[in-house]
Amino acid sequence: MSNTRTHEVDVVVIGCGCAGSCAAIEAFDQGAQVVVLEKQPADSHHSNTRMSGGGFHCPRRDGDPEALRAYAKALFSGVGLPLWLDGGHAPYADELAQIWAAQAPGNEEFMRGLDPSFKTVSMAGVAFPDFPGAKESGYAVVRSTYTGTRDEATQFRLTRKLDKSEKESGEAFNACLQTGLRNRNIPIHYDTPASGLITDAEGAVVGVNALHCGEPVRYRARRGVILTSGGYQYNLNMRKAFLDGPSVEGWAFYGTMANTGDGIRMALKTGAALSRIGSVAGRIIAAVPERRHGVKVGFNTNGVGKPNEIVVDSYGRRFASERRITKDPSRYHFYKEALLFDTIALDYPRIPSWMVFDEDLRSKGPVVRTAAASYHGIDWDDGNLNAIEKGWILKADTLQELAHKIRQHPDNRERMEPGVLEGAIAAYNAHCARGRDTDFDREPDSLGPVQRPPFYALPLYPGGPNTKGGLSVNAQRQVLDWQDQRIPRLYAAGEIASVFQFAYQGGGNLAEGIVFGRYAGRMAAAEEPLKD
Repeated sequence: MSNTRTHEVDVVVIGCGCAGSCAAIEAFDQGAQVVVLEKQPADSHHSNTRMSGGGFHCPRRDGDPEALRAYAKALFSGVGLPLWLDGGHAPYADELAQIWAAQAPGNEEFMRGLDPSFKTVSMAGVAFPDFPGAKESGYAVVRSTYTGTRDEATQFRLTRKLDKSEKESGEAFNACLQTGLRNRNIPIHYDTPASGLITDAEGAVVGVNALHCGEPVRYRARRGVILTSGGYQYNLNMRKAFLDGPSVEGWAFYGTMANTGDGIRMALKTGAALSRIGSVAGRIIAAVPERRHGVKVGFNTNGVGKPNEIVVDSYGRRFASERRITKDPSRYHFYKEALLFDTIALDYPRIPSWMVFDEDLRSKGPVVRTAAASYHGIDWDDGNLNAIEKGWILKADTLQELAHKIRQHPDNRERMEPGVLEGAIAAYNAHCARGRDTDFDREPDSLGPVQRPPFYALPLYPGGPNTKGGLSVNAQRQVLDWQDQRIPRLYAAGEIASVFQFAYQGGGNLAEGIVFGRYAGRMAAAEEPLKD
């Protein structure tokens, strides 16, 4: 290691998404010298933050703080719900809720303090109205926008200008964070994947080994190291170990391909414990046979729950209201229904499920969110025609022919029954004619028959933007070992150790990145510096 370059700072942050950026900014503002290590090159840096919709929680300041604490505690742990039996898995729920209630109402103010051009638009209120404190909490979710007139490509180090849609997205949110980092001259070492944590004789984390543009480099951390490197959705072996169901072929994710569990792997070597490791910010999403790191690429759907489509299982049976798959908050929990295991047939009948639709829906626009496709280098046109040509969407002139094509799909394994599919669509179309879904109570304004040929089918899998189970940490974001003792000077925030371990509300990932990224930065900066 004699030829290894060495940097020495107070705080090393691993990962430059929302949590990492906020941790670095807060540590700097507390007087610490900071460096951020980002494994992706600068010109292709796509974090989950950039790829998100830009929504985040910012409860109103006129809400009742006690109610906000109760609502947050229920989100994090399920504590306070009459039928929830496992609240004991979240021993830090009270402290987490206290921090959240104190800090989350200031999230928008913090962001605007980084760049006055940052604005928001209102998105939603409380997603779980029956949770404790929901009514009085003042809960609110907002979406990021950028309204400035300066050259975004120069100001935010983006490779292109923000288009109209991106000005209300994660790109706008990320641009604001980049401004905050740049205005503080906080160095970001891109193309620098961390390879291991450095510990001293007492087990304290005192630095990081990394590769900068392929060359070994060592970072000494006088005060602490903060892991904000995201989840493990693109780590094949971790998925096999941690995800339920067919963890490789049966799942798909649409978040950044850079999230390969690096921080989890490094922390385990220091004795770190895991917590709720199988937890995901899950949905049922579309997937195509394109692969990254050996696993399918996924896309959030843009057609499920709209008129002229239904969702069926691998046998052709409709099993739920399609709107439950797409509306908040049920969309973030519905993947668990897709993981249903038939204990008699020893089968996962809903992996994959199938979005079946007609020409009316096909012609209205893309049936997946094309922004996610473009991040993964996949072209999906507005009319879905290239996806049909490539066989990602199956097409047939009749429902019977479509069922036979589904049956031949490698993931269906000849389970689709043409008569069952035809019967499901006939029943659904009858509901549409009556204006009421008597089977699954789908919202009347989303009903529309599947009747205009040709017909189409798209496979759907459990998945989503990211995993959120990971390292065991306390409320101060200190990483813990299996005896619940802290690993000195090691912190974690964001998707690698999400606070949303019971219920997830849209916009939670960015919100916890702000609140607990900042908290981790503050805690690390307050450590006594190592002696030379």
